[in-house]
Amino acid sequence: MTATMSDWLHNLPVAWMALVVFGFTYLIAAAIHVTVIVLAHGERARSFKAVSPGMLPPLGIVFGLFVAFTAAQVWSDNDRASAAVSREASALRSVVILGGSFPGEPEARLRALVHRYVEEAAAQEWPMMARQTATRRATPSALAEALQLTLALTPGGQGQQTAQREIAAALENALDARRQRIIISGSQVNFVKWSCLYLQAICALVAIAMVHSDNRLASAITMGIFATGVAASVLLIAAHDRPFTGQISVGPEPLLQILPEAQTRQEGTDRTTSR
Repeated sequence: MTATMSDWLHNLPVAWMALVVFGFTYLIAAAIHVTVIVLAHGERARSFKAVSPGMLPPLGIVFGLFVAFTAAQVWSDNDRASAAVSREASALRSVVILGGSFPGEPEARLRALVHRYVEEAAAQEWPMMARQTATRRATPSALAEALQLTLALTPGGQGQQTAQREIAAALENALDARRQRIIISGSQVNFVKWSCLYLQAICALVAIAMVHSDNRLASAITMGIFATGVAASVLLIAAHDRPFTGQISVGPEPLLQILPEAQTRQEGTDRTTSR
C-alpha cells in the first residue's frame, strides 16, 4: 500500500473498510478463477490437474502463520497504546489529587495546567497521531510549567515534601507515557508484510483453481470460501493496524475523564480561597 492509499483505507468506517477489503479480495479470486478456466484446455488442463491437492494444506498453514505473526504485532501495538494512555491519565490524576497538599494558588495553578494539557492533547495531538505526524521533540509547555512550579514550591512539612516528590515523579511519568504513545502512533504493518500476506493468499487461490480446474462450480465455491477467510483476516488486521487511527482506535477518553475532576477541585479551591 502506498502512504496515501493506506491513509485513505485506515480512515474509513469499518463497514466501508470491509466493503473495500472484501471487494478487492473477491476481485482477485475471480480474476484467478477466470484465468485458470480460460487456460485449462488440452495439455494445460492435464498439467493443471496434475497439481497435487496435497499442496493446499501447507499453503493454508503458511498463510495462517503469516496472519498470526502480523496480528500479534497489531495486538501488541494496541495493548501498548492503551497502556500508555492509561498510565498517562493515572499520573495526571495523581497530580490533581496530590496538588491538594498545597492549597491556594499552587493547587489552583497545578490543576489549571493539567486541565490545559489534557485539552491540548485531545484537540491537537490525537489528530496528529492519527495522521502519524506527531513528534516528541518538544515538551508540552503545560507539563513543563507544572514541573517547574512543583520544583519551585517550598514544602512546609514532611507531608508536603513527600507530596512534592510524588507530584514531580507523576509529571515525569506522564511525560514518559506521552513519549511512548507518540512512538507507538507511528507503528503499522509495513508494505512488505502486506505484500507477502496477499502473495501467499494468491498462491493458495491459484493452487485451488488448478486442482479444481475440471469443475468450475467446485472451483468457484472453494475459492470463494478461502477468499472470504482471507478478506476477514485482512479486515481484522487493517481495522486495528494503526492504534490511533480509524473507527477502532485508542482515544483520549482516559485523559478527558480527568477534566471534570480537575474542574470540580478547582472550583472548590476557588470557593475556599474566597472565604
